[in-house]
Amino acid sequence: MVGLGRMGANMTLRLVRGGHEVVAFARNPEAVQALKPEGAIPAASLEDLVAKLEAPRHVWLMVPSGAPVTQTIEALAKLLQKDDCIIDGGNSRYHDSVSRGQALAQQGLHFLDVGTSGGIWGLANGYCMMIGGEREIYERVEPIFKTLAPPDGYLYAGPSGAGHYVKMIHNGIEYGLLQAYAEGFELLDASAYELDLPAIAKLWNRGSVVRSWLLELAEDALKKDPNLKAIAGYVEDSGEGRWTIQEAIDRDVPAVVLAYSLFARFRSRQDESFGAKLIAALRQEFGGHPVHPVERVGDKPQIEPGG
Repeated sequence: MVGLGRMGANMTLRLVRGGHEVVAFARNPEAVQALKPEGAIPAASLEDLVAKLEAPRHVWLMVPSGAPVTQTIEALAKLLQKDDCIIDGGNSRYHDSVSRGQALAQQGLHFLDVGTSGGIWGLANGYCMMIGGEREIYERVEPIFKTLAPPDGYLYAGPSGAGHYVKMIHNGIEYGLLQAYAEGFELLDASAYELDLPAIAKLWNRGSVVRSWLLELAEDALKKDPNLKAIAGYVEDSGEGRWTIQEAIDRDVPAVVLAYSLFARFRSRQDESFGAKLIAALRQEFGGHPVHPVERVGDKPQIEPGG
């Protein structure tokens, strides 16, 4: 296992506890040593990791997408031998996975792209995995998937890129689901009633058509902080939503909800929206509608009291 962040470390633990021998490496030596008491075999470098594995070797990457994956694969390709396999379990763009699979095949190496979902709960509950690459190699590696996933929690999706493609669409759908829950609960919060939001989240998970694991997590979050006062409304995106929308454009698919949910995340990062200010100014110009003056306190704009 290369990469021992929140996902990589927990996946290592699940594999070790499932009876697998795992050699672990990360750029942070402390992360490596932390897994030694749990049964993982620490490696000081990629060279050390490869030397401690018996052929045919299987090296699973859990590193950030883009350049870190490319650099790690290039380094490993110089160390591995024919019939060894590299597995990318991160959120790489599927086009990159297709190219990587082709390039490694020319060197006699195998490649699997594994879209992995489950987050920090995967250690206890298992990970949902979407797998692309050669079916023969998938079958060779299948004992790993059986250990990492819950029952029926993994699927061979097709040739190189298919695993990360399915995961990309999965995350695009996730954006839409999160946005729908966000808007619904904002309406509940803004209502004229004194509504118990954690209780509503719990209720909706008892037989309603909108029940889901996300709603369970919403209940937990709202119990901890009913008004979410400790959390800024700034929502990041890790790339898959953008890739999904680009794919929708390329395929002429009207993914309206998914596109809006991505743009809503962009809006969440603005302290002030210039576009919204322009709309307010134009409404005043054509209709005489009032605007809300802003008084700047330090660098942060503040709406005047009563405005």
